[in-house]
Amino acid sequence: MADAGLIPAPRRISYGPPGRGVCVLDDTTLLEDRPGTEHIARRLRSTVGGATGLPLRTGGDGRSTIVLRIDPSVARGIGEEGYRIAVDSHRVDIAGGSARGVSWGVQTFRQLLGPEAFRRAPLDPGYEWTVPCVVVEDAPRFRWRGLMLDVARHFMPKDGVLRYLDLLAAHKLNVLHLHLTDDQGWRIEIERHPELTEVGSWRERTKYGHRSSPLWDPRPHGGYYTRDDIREIVAYAAERHVTVVPEIDLPGHSQAAIAAYPELGNTDITAASSAAAGSGGSGGHEASGGNGSLGVWTTWGVNPNVLAPTDHTLRFYEGVLEEILALFPSPFVHIGGDECPTDQWKASPAAQARIKELGLHDERELHGWFIRHFDRWLADRGRRLIGWDEILEGSPRAPAGCRPAAYGLTQGAAVSSWRGYAGGIAAARAGHDVVMCPEQQIYLDHRQAPGEDEPMPIGYVRTLEDVYRFEPVPPQLTPGEAAHVLGAQANVWTEVMEDQQRVDYQVFPRLAAFAEVVWSGLPAPAERDFPDFETRMGVHYRRLDALGVAYRPPTGPRPWQRRPAPEGVGLGRPIEGAPPIV
Repeated sequence: MADAGLIPAPRRISYGPPGRGVCVLDDTTLLEDRPGTEHIARRLRSTVGGATGLPLRTGGDGRSTIVLRIDPSVARGIGEEGYRIAVDSHRVDIAGGSARGVSWGVQTFRQLLGPEAFRRAPLDPGYEWTVPCVVVEDAPRFRWRGLMLDVARHFMPKDGVLRYLDLLAAHKLNVLHLHLTDDQGWRIEIERHPELTEVGSWRERTKYGHRSSPLWDPRPHGGYYTRDDIREIVAYAAERHVTVVPEIDLPGHSQAAIAAYPELGNTDITAASSAAAGSGGSGGHEASGGNGSLGVWTTWGVNPNVLAPTDHTLRFYEGVLEEILALFPSPFVHIGGDECPTDQWKASPAAQARIKELGLHDERELHGWFIRHFDRWLADRGRRLIGWDEILEGSPRAPAGCRPAAYGLTQGAAVSSWRGYAGGIAAARAGHDVVMCPEQQIYLDHRQAPGEDEPMPIGYVRTLEDVYRFEPVPPQLTPGEAAHVLGAQANVWTEVMEDQQRVDYQVFPRLAAFAEVVWSGLPAPAERDFPDFETRMGVHYRRLDALGVAYRPPTGPRPWQRRPAPEGVGLGRPIEGAPPIV
């Protein structure tokens, strides 16, 4: 296994006897795509065919043959996402429990060819391409193996998203959670509400570094995806067996929407108090939206400007979500639900009247009312709500004998446990599915090493080894409760990542370690063989080089990857010490 450098590590692998060790691929090699694998064959010709220069024909006589096939016995034995690869001197047989399994098997086959198979064109037309004679049997540990990409704080153009879908698929990750809306930008076209992108997708300047930094980037920043862009992203992902989960954040993190449509905000609060809230104590300087309203937020942090609890707001976001459902086939729709200050609701006569009308006790329950409304709205349309772990809070006081955490949410609602493990534990015990993404462990915006060389250092030090020893299932859960852990997700918040290279630096190589955690059946964290993983990473770095990934080298950042700060200015917010397990 160390010779091939396979990442993530497969369940079982065995090599053929010495001297009878390879299958040669050449201009005569055939590619046989059995029913249900035709789209995988197209991609294999595009990727492996492009890198090798081999035509991979479908008929005739060949020295060797690559077979792609769906085999029900694989599904029965190791699951629908499982695969078996059997290579002898004349044949590469890739059998999957489903098309997804075949697709993951092709990713392993590509790794077996060597790092040069990840380039877009052949380097040496005379190179002899060989695959070791090997048998691989493999299947994932978790069904949700995700990456959350924040395209709201800093916009990533469509081509960058497509590139990340390729990188996810190469690591056998199968969920891309797109954080599409926030205070700092609205990134998706909504036909019935055009000002969400005409106004809400651009901010006039951007805080440079952490919100405590005194520096600003004076350039306007923004962008958004058209409906056709989204259709292309979703289709491109589906070809690679990746599900795109959209996030439309509410009722907090919504200033970009309020900038576009001021009536969504708490308009009965005095202009002075709203303006003070909009500044967030960080210089304010908001661009003006319509009717002299707040503009799109230009700094970072938790914003006190939140949605008004009105019927108009509910109908507005129902209209938004109707268009989201038409664009995204994902069974899950993320609605955020996190970091929603209630100060404006406390000061708003209209919000207080709504609390009384609904028979609620306080603003916390009003937040829960927002969440439950869209939970039921999505459930009525055959979709499942997923939200950050705050959605467990704010339910009306449960009747006697009813578990408070479960009361109010539909059974299909799922939780992204970000503040630690506690939210996920509570959700699983209440019968809700969970995606584990504790910020202390797998927020990839957190710095990778101590010291001043790390660009804009945020949060705890989370090394490659730290991520490799992350365990998604907390020991407090019973086997029945643990069954609700769908998997895990690494999150990438982009406040201090202004472009693709910065995102690459924060994500890689740690995403490779995360991919092995959620795919492979690793032992307990302390027992994991990190030296073996490091050895395999020696090969994997060459794959990342071939793919053009601007990863952090194991020896530290390259000179152009650093972000030196002016003397006396702190661009980051490092947190010292080991992160708590909460």
